[in-house]
Amino acid sequence: MINNTQIQERTAIDEGLRNYMLKVYNFMAGGLCVTALAAYVLMSSPSFMKIFYNFNSAGYVTGMSALGWIILFAPLVMVFAFNWVVARGTPQQVQMLFWGFSAVMGISLAPTLMIYTGASVARVFLITAAMFGGMSLYGYTTKKDLSGMGSFLIMGVWGIVIASIVNLFMQSPGLSYAISIIAVIAFTGLTAYDTQKIRQIYFSGDSSDVYTKKAILGALELYLDFINMFIALLRLFGDRR
Repeated sequence: MINNTQIQERTAIDEGLRNYMLKVYNFMAGGLCVTALAAYVLMSSPSFMKIFYNFNSAGYVTGMSALGWIILFAPLVMVFAFNWVVARGTPQQVQMLFWGFSAVMGISLAPTLMIYTGASVARVFLITAAMFGGMSLYGYTTKKDLSGMGSFLIMGVWGIVIASIVNLFMQSPGLSYAISIIAVIAFTGLTAYDTQKIRQIYFSGDSSDVYTKKAILGALELYLDFINMFIALLRLFGDRR
């Protein structure tokens, strides 16, 4: 039988877990807001296109500028730096890096968002939110161990990254379409896997500082799942201007 002490302990754990997950989702939502604001501010700038592209005397785009390439790959570099800062930095430093990363991601996404109509961007965002919410809820509530699926999907993501870099130079519509389909599948599954992993991390009983840093790291993982799912769906179903 379960005594009162056990009930109180279980209630405290449930309350702590809810607060922890709420903290993760709040960081993630804040990151998405920063990304959207950064993209909007940049797209509102008259010199927006000149930041990313080189133009000839006739006003036609001749290719991406050096700054454009740097901005394009900056989020990837920052993701690799994130674990280093989490391991060695303070919670405040980790949080600053997260907000900075969110802003840089918004800047790097601006050229992609400009291709599509505002209505289709909003529509795809709502579709992404619904898919993300459903899969995250599944990952939080399921008793099934998703670690095997997660390992397979992570390998798929590395394949997507490599194929995407190659397609920057090939510019193949067929490959781009295939990458988008695979990305939707991979990041939909990873949403459930990452949610379950974040939930399990809570029970490790860390100090307050480690607790906060893990919450931010968890928010980053879910943020990346959402953003990549959104971009893949936008490329599949977005209406071009």
